[in-house]
Amino acid sequence: MEKWKINLISVWFGCFFTGLAISQILPFLPLYVAQLGVTSHEALSLWSGLTFSITFLVSAIVSPMWGSLADRKGRKLMLLRASAGMAVAILLQAFASNVWQLFLLRGLMGLTSGYIPNAMALVASQVPRDRSGWALSTLSTAQISGVIAGPLLGGFMADHLGLRTVFLVTAGLLMVSFTVTLLLIHEGARPAQTKSERLSGKAVFASLPYPKLIISLFVTTMVIQLCNGSVGPILALFIKNMAPDSNNIAFMSGLIAAVPGISALISAPRLGRLGDRIGTSRILVATLAAAAVLFFAMSFVTSPVQLAVLRFLLGFADGAMLPAVQTLLVRNVSEQVTGRIFGYNQSFMYLGNVVGPLMGAGVSAMAGYRWVFIATALVVLVNLWHLGRTLKQQKAASKTI
Repeated sequence: MEKWKINLISVWFGCFFTGLAISQILPFLPLYVAQLGVTSHEALSLWSGLTFSITFLVSAIVSPMWGSLADRKGRKLMLLRASAGMAVAILLQAFASNVWQLFLLRGLMGLTSGYIPNAMALVASQVPRDRSGWALSTLSTAQISGVIAGPLLGGFMADHLGLRTVFLVTAGLLMVSFTVTLLLIHEGARPAQTKSERLSGKAVFASLPYPKLIISLFVTTMVIQLCNGSVGPILALFIKNMAPDSNNIAFMSGLIAAVPGISALISAPRLGRLGDRIGTSRILVATLAAAAVLFFAMSFVTSPVQLAVLRFLLGFADGAMLPAVQTLLVRNVSEQVTGRIFGYNQSFMYLGNVVGPLMGAGVSAMAGYRWVFIATALVVLVNLWHLGRTLKQQKAASKTI
């Protein structure tokens, strides 16, 4: 079997365990904050938001640095650093005795993050260009699978073994990622770079044939994550508003939150392969347009079943969007700066994770739950218009060369 195929299979399992590890903690973080002694509703909301956001904020700041280091020292080293570093940070969270310790350790977790973007960059640098869409889409199913299974496993452990046990098991899963990476992933020797050969951030963008397109793709990544996050803070409340007499709101909310992942698993490799044949940019534009229409439709639902159906349909688009962005990045940058570009892209992804929930909470407070879906759809439409213009300019410029 070719080396890149072996690496793809190995990295898939590493990304699966990483996605599983991270997602099984997040739904229960507010409960852990309460267990650490935060009792009032206002303080609990504040500390839950801070401990959630600090990880993504720190990750957004340091991602370009890790990307630069990956280009110089190798991506396997960055995968080992991220899996081991996050395992230690999460292990220590199990022994936090107050909320300040948890907050600082969540910040440390953000500092050590970066397994999945480095895995994407590793695969992108090795896979044949004409199969990059399929390979990156297939790899994305690993994280999606982990994100679906994580809350179920975490919820079972939290109910039967206690919240601290979730952190201990999560650290163990990340060490499984470390072991898979250490033993199974092989990266060829990288040419040494002298200090004078290392590109500055300005030089990285100067080396790109279409820098405007790359920046537009970064913003698209942020918008995709914003879409995923904007509904999160209000989903359970919106469902309760539609079905006030239901006695299983928590289960229903979890199910409706998870259904896009199921359809994304189905669509990601298929649309990735289709993009390799007909053009990845067409897939990206089509899925963004479909997402905008579905978010508008969600603002008119009158029952949880209708919302579940629309979110299931949204998952088909969701599974293709981020892999399509990453494929276009691969095809428009040189291998010398792939790690840096993926690092910048990851920063925008983390910013979307921060901005999305803040936008959703703010819009729902000012205008009501339904307006969150409308606002999200409008953001997607503005981004779609800008991306479409940029892609046309890039196509026109490539014809004149």
